[in-house]
Amino acid sequence: MNLLFVCTGNICRSPLAEVIARAEADARGWAEVSCASAGTFAFPGQPASGPGIAVAAAHGLDLAGHLSRELSLELLEWADVIIGMEASHAQAAARLAPDVAVHVMTDFLPAGHERSAGGVPDPYGGDLETYEATRALLTQAMRGFFDALDEDERGGREGSGS
Repeated sequence: MNLLFVCTGNICRSPLAEVIARAEADARGWAEVSCASAGTFAFPGQPASGPGIAVAAAHGLDLAGHLSRELSLELLEWADVIIGMEASHAQAAARLAPDVAVHVMTDFLPAGHERSAGGVPDPYGGDLETYEATRALLTQAMRGFFDALDEDERGGREGSGS
């Protein structure tokens, strides 16, 4: 499964989501998951934000080698699932590739969560505390996403009679 995470500049939210997804897939033993990220208005070749790198590192995640890239049709065609950080990111992806499954990251938060309909706030320009809050929100939503995949997989096996 190929997962593509999309934000605006591809230096804060989507790269953090990408490394969180890799870590979650690894923790669940899902070796067949590949992750990438891109931005709807990215300036290619920019590193991840400094506070994002620091917060990621504090949780054992590596963003040091990240370089931003623009959302492209090639990436969208590669992806099995596209997850935007906000509805506008998901809509931009859907306009370019209408046949690909597109979601908003906060769709996977628990029902009633205060951010469930609002998207992931952009931490750009914020302090470490702001980036930590973004990481925590992404981690919670990512677990919800993988839990949903687990449920779909179990349901598929149970429904197939195997």
